[in-house]
Amino acid sequence: MSGWSTFAHRFTQYYRTAELWTPPRLRNREWMFIPFGPAKPIRHKGFSSIEEVRQYICERPFHSCFYSTAYWKKPYELKMADKDWLGADLIFDLDGDHLPGITDRDFPGMIRVIQEQAWSLWNDFLEPDFGFKEEHLQVTFSGHRGFHLHYRDPKFFHLDSEARRELVSHIRGEGVEVVDVLSRSNKPNAVGWPRRINSGIGSVVEKLDKIFDGDTKLLNSMTINLQQMLDREGIKGLRGKSSVEKLAELMQSESRRERVLDGRFTALNNHALLFQNILKADSGVVLGSAGETDEVVTIDTRRQIRWPGSLHGKSGMKVTEFPLHRLDPDSNQAFDCLSEGIALSREKEYHLEIIENEVIARFDDRIIEGNIGDKLSIHEAGATFLILKGWAKFANL
Repeated sequence: MSGWSTFAHRFTQYYRTAELWTPPRLRNREWMFIPFGPAKPIRHKGFSSIEEVRQYICERPFHSCFYSTAYWKKPYELKMADKDWLGADLIFDLDGDHLPGITDRDFPGMIRVIQEQAWSLWNDFLEPDFGFKEEHLQVTFSGHRGFHLHYRDPKFFHLDSEARRELVSHIRGEGVEVVDVLSRSNKPNAVGWPRRINSGIGSVVEKLDKIFDGDTKLLNSMTINLQQMLDREGIKGLRGKSSVEKLAELMQSESRRERVLDGRFTALNNHALLFQNILKADSGVVLGSAGETDEVVTIDTRRQIRWPGSLHGKSGMKVTEFPLHRLDPDSNQAFDCLSEGIALSREKEYHLEIIENEVIARFDDRIIEGNIGDKLSIHEAGATFLILKGWAKFANL
């Protein structure tokens, strides 16, 4: 096992026998493929059947495979203006590497957080606020750092980018006034922002307690998250670490704490607005804190998305479809991408040397924790992941 040629060979072997998912209205999709090595992506491909796709990707090894979220009358045309746009699926893309204070070098920890965020997106917003139906939903693990929610209700196909942006703006809480929302949070069947704001007060208070006790990692992530939200909405006010630390100190008064937990933020005096802004930033799902990348995927009516069933060229893991109820990370049937996303062999072992510090990975029940110079033996799937991530290289033990 050495070099790109080996990875290319194993990927091709996988595609020869893999069960490949067929997109609805396959003939109307544009396909894109990224070869191994320095070659440019291949776009503007159209196919009539999934077997044609299989034949194509087995003739030339590909690092990653994508299909269009859009439907085109003539997907094979080289100019976008000539393709004749017919509509597009609605896609929500959540990636853990965009989360403030989260690093993918703790891969299991990052996946846990982003899975929680993906479940919250559906459970707190898409279903209750917008009335989305499970029958139109496809949930997939992206094969690397996150999850995709594909929504294919025909009544949304023709939404333009601006209409899709309004969905994202609501999810991100743009324009939400915490005090106004809180007044509606105790109403029966409260959903969306009223429910999240109400349930988020206790969570923010707990985090401030940890910051008061010296949790600098949490302080950094809370500050970054807050700053991103304030910058996005053009809000002025307290935002630095020292302000958050002062707020954490104020929260140590029992009488003040009780009033805040009861929704009476004036107990915090001139730090009341800071608490509300932190609460709002903390209550949003990752679309509210991930910069622009995730928003662009949703509003782009011509987007390419990873093909379920294909292998991700930065991890060697499979873009995996699974039922909605398994997205809930607290379910006893929760989807485990670090086991179920493994597609390559768990048999033959390879010798590796770690080339990055403080990396954590998991394959099934085996946890890998390493620093530069550490050596280990691991199966093909694990070796592929660690090398493609740039965390390891082949070595002699």
